[in-house]
Amino acid sequence: MLGDSGVKQISALLRIPSCKLQKLGLQSCSITEEGCASLTSALTSNPSHLIKLYLNDNELGDSGVKQISALLRMPSCKLQLLGLESCSITEEGCADLTSALISNPSHLTELYLNNNKLGDSGVKQISTLLRMPSCKLQTLALEDCSITEEGCAVLASALISNPSHLGDLNLDDNTLGDSGVKKISALLRNPDCKLQLLR
Repeated sequence: MLGDSGVKQISALLRIPSCKLQKLGLQSCSITEEGCASLTSALTSNPSHLIKLYLNDNELGDSGVKQISALLRMPSCKLQLLGLESCSITEEGCADLTSALISNPSHLTELYLNNNKLGDSGVKQISTLLRMPSCKLQTLALEDCSITEEGCAVLASALISNPSHLGDLNLDDNTLGDSGVKKISALLRNPDCKLQLLR
């Protein structure tokens, strides 16, 4: 377990201009918002190379995600994949995240938010992002995110209005019900729908 002190050491490396690290996996490393702050501060000062960041299974919380969102707002941020599964994120953190991606949507293509309590209000935030023609998300993972038919309807509506990029959608372990699935079915009938994998 690296913990926050271990992440601070890694962050020192990331600040070095000659560091060319493109992929960083920090899953299940006992990182809290404190370690997340060190990491994002380092990446903010030298963001140009990292394209894949995995922070799954850490207690980042909404405050940690707020730090990451500040990084995502930077035009120099090149992250293409962001893993935030099981990070104790609620609709508040989801709002910060999607606001950042709306302001700078050009690079991120894979977003993993499984096992967070985003709820329908969180999914509504994400749906606003998905409606944007500039959104490049190709993979969106929302397994076990407390989504009901209401959130599913908003999500499907967003994808119907802008179906051109998303190819992989994970909605496992949510209470969508028949009406939610009916909304998704309407999306699948759209000739412009690019979904290749639906869970």
